[in-house]
Amino acid sequence: MASPSIVWFRDDLRLTDNPALRAALDREEPIVALYVLDEESDGVRRIGGAARWWLHGSLASLGERLEERGGQLVLRRGRAAEVVPAVVDEVGAGAVFWNRRYGGVEREIDAGLKEKLRDDGVTVASFAANLLYEPWTVRTQADKPYGVYSPFARAVQKLPAPRPPMPEARKVPGFDGHVDGDELGAWDLLPTKPDWAGGLRETWEPGEPAAKTRLREFLDDDLGDYSTYRDEFAGGATSNLSPRLRWGEVSPYQVWHDTIEHRGSGEHARSASGFLSELVWREFAWHVTYHSPDIATVNWRRNFDAFPWPRLNRAHLETWQQGRTGVAVVDAGMRQLWKTGVMHNRVRMVTASFLIKNLLIDWRHGEQWFWDCLVDADAASNPFNWQWVAGSGADAAPYFRVFNPDTQRKKFDPHDEYVREWAPEFLDENPPEPMVDLSETRRRALDAYAHVRHGG
Repeated sequence: MASPSIVWFRDDLRLTDNPALRAALDREEPIVALYVLDEESDGVRRIGGAARWWLHGSLASLGERLEERGGQLVLRRGRAAEVVPAVVDEVGAGAVFWNRRYGGVEREIDAGLKEKLRDDGVTVASFAANLLYEPWTVRTQADKPYGVYSPFARAVQKLPAPRPPMPEARKVPGFDGHVDGDELGAWDLLPTKPDWAGGLRETWEPGEPAAKTRLREFLDDDLGDYSTYRDEFAGGATSNLSPRLRWGEVSPYQVWHDTIEHRGSGEHARSASGFLSELVWREFAWHVTYHSPDIATVNWRRNFDAFPWPRLNRAHLETWQQGRTGVAVVDAGMRQLWKTGVMHNRVRMVTASFLIKNLLIDWRHGEQWFWDCLVDADAASNPFNWQWVAGSGADAAPYFRVFNPDTQRKKFDPHDEYVREWAPEFLDENPPEPMVDLSETRRRALDAYAHVRHGG
């Protein structure tokens, strides 16, 4: 009698280059494709509103693609440590496969499940699918994790090249028996009262097919200009692949090898190298997070625990969140974030710097807002990059670096294209006044940072 395989989908919502799915196909038994919405396990961070919107669309797309190939996506809600064994029992599964996760809580859940299922006689295997270099494989000569990007990047260059991506699953043998599952709509991942997702719908189409299309478009049309225009706020040279990678609609192996195939020579090759370095930066963020799983709440540099944050000014925080600071680039960026669920990477640094250093608001408040508003909110990159700007993180910007929004505007939006699109009132004869004096608050921030530097 056939003993089905369960493929537990997580942050890998794709049929191409999915090692867990490939292992199940190789077993040549019926497959139960399972997704568990776990917001109940202790320590699991609930995903933000924009990410929930994306997840709904990506799951809908995955479900349709599985059905086209003979399979079915089963949706369950609850504690993964309870749901997965329950489904194993219901279908009489002989094997469970998944692709590895690297957050601390998630690793504990997976390790416990692996032990329990194996004790019950179930074959269990996990695979590397969502990082090119798993965090424990990159070590210093002293056998320690890296805390600085440049030596980390040099170290990965010495490792074997990333494996080639696996082919797309064209057929997925479905399970003939009945498996109870939730209706996707019953999860209420989409906003309704109010429906604030109109801008997301205008901007994005979640799902693996759209991810593949965007990767091809970027490599064919934009890669050659990447190094030249990547920092321009209104430029079209950015890849817009971050939410695709975050949800695993495309794998880093696909992106890496397709980019290598398109790199060409001269300026094109330089752009390709610059783009691939961004993938390595993503790897570094996960490397640091793996070894410091509390990075979203705890300063990576513990001396920053002594930073003299003033009492939270909630009015200032809300003004920043709403894009009403009176600083053109900051307001444009915050409005782009609210409408589209993303923000140009350099603008993210400018808006973060303004909150932390000009308003002296703890980076954790900004990180939480981005977590709720970004469709690409990533458990590693989001807190890692906020700590980088704050100066409390790994390979952090020097404490004295305070991004000047006006200087950044002149350099990277010289024709005010970005500001015109998102904050056009700053092009009026009488533009808004900044909520704080940039020079004065910069000096105040440097005084506060000196307090930490000199030990309080």
